[in-house]
Amino acid sequence: MALIAPSILSADFTRLGREVSAVETAGADWIHIDVMDGRFVPNITYGPIIVAACKRVTSLPLDVHLMIEKPEAIIPDFAKAGADYISVHTETCPHLHRTLQQIQELEVKAGVALNPATPLSAIEYVADQLDFVLIMSVNPGFGGQKFIESSIDKIKALSDLLAQKQSSAIIQVDGGINADTIASVARAGADCFVAGSAIFNTPDYADTLAALRTDAERKGTP
Repeated sequence: MALIAPSILSADFTRLGREVSAVETAGADWIHIDVMDGRFVPNITYGPIIVAACKRVTSLPLDVHLMIEKPEAIIPDFAKAGADYISVHTETCPHLHRTLQQIQELEVKAGVALNPATPLSAIEYVADQLDFVLIMSVNPGFGGQKFIESSIDKIKALSDLLAQKQSSAIIQVDGGINADTIASVARAGADCFVAGSAIFNTPDYADTLAALRTDAERKGTP
């Protein structure tokens, strides 16, 4: 079954609690929370207080994507706030194995995010430790960007790598996921699809989520 994770980066923050509740009612599987520090990526978003606020209004897993430098310093705060999944960027983690251990010791699922130009070799030797891998199909920092087509080959290669390593890690994809791209991303091997504007900029979240899920699960034909 395809997992759909609406990104609150595109939600209406004047009514965030209602937005999170609305996508849960509409059939979302996870809530994706993009954390940016204005240094690793050219934007600043929010911290653990928003994770805690989301935790109060939803029973869905909270998927926290840390686009920040020195994530190990603040990972405990996000775990305490209620994160169920935390992904860190390999580009910011000189001691990636240790950081993944840190996340899992806090009883949180651990993932690694890879920028579009970052090779899969960056995670080859931690593949057996991963709960999920996040392939960025846009350059991180802003919502609403166009899908980078070369991501399809990268997802396929990741699927092969995980199979070779006998890893059960989920493949998650974030960036430009919409009705035009989700089917090809699913066919490449993705399990979890992060979508922001493709959901929150539509009038009926339930219809949108149902259509995205149908497209993602229709893997048989291009």
